[in-house]
Amino acid sequence: MAEIVLYTNPMSRGRIARWMLEEIGQPYRTEVLDYGTTMKAPAYLAINPMGKVPAITHGDAVVTEGAAICAYLADAFPEAGLRPAPGTREAAAYYRWLFFAAGPVEAAVTNKSMGWDVPDDKKMMAGYGSFDDVIAALERAVGSSDYVAGDRFTAADVYFGSQIGWGMMFGSIEKRPAFEAYWDRLSSRPAAVRARALDDALMPKPAA
Repeated sequence: MAEIVLYTNPMSRGRIARWMLEEIGQPYRTEVLDYGTTMKAPAYLAINPMGKVPAITHGDAVVTEGAAICAYLADAFPEAGLRPAPGTREAAAYYRWLFFAAGPVEAAVTNKSMGWDVPDDKKMMAGYGSFDDVIAALERAVGSSDYVAGDRFTAADVYFGSQIGWGMMFGSIEKRPAFEAYWDRLSSRPAAVRARALDDALMPKPAA
């Protein structure tokens, strides 16, 4: 079997990729990179020219970007049951919300955190419209069923849920009952608990 390697840092979106790896239940090796040093070294830039994490290699395949990693692993290991059957209503929701989280949500939350608000007369120029539009869509997505693709957990929930969980943790997304109930379902999954423990163990120790 081709080796899977996770390139990550515990203080990064690499936590999303680790959670997904724990969900598929396949062995993998972890390479922890440091900001500004090994993350920008030629060896890693050959894998990800952006010099950021996460990235995975699976044999000679290279995948970067959290949403892409989730989708790739779900496809590469279908026995894990983390993707809906192609061409189904569930698959439509799966792709819709996975890419919504990677596009509009990521952009809207980042811009809001930077203090950049889209003027009302410029909303048509922004792919996400406005921050409030994005949050309203998020709330509808998690309020209509237990998971974004229906009644079954999928890889889309790993990425989509991480955006909501981190957003609430860091205050970039307000806590709402629908968000909290959804995140509670996801964060208590055994794979999510294992992933957090593994990354927490890699966090820098406080100075004595």
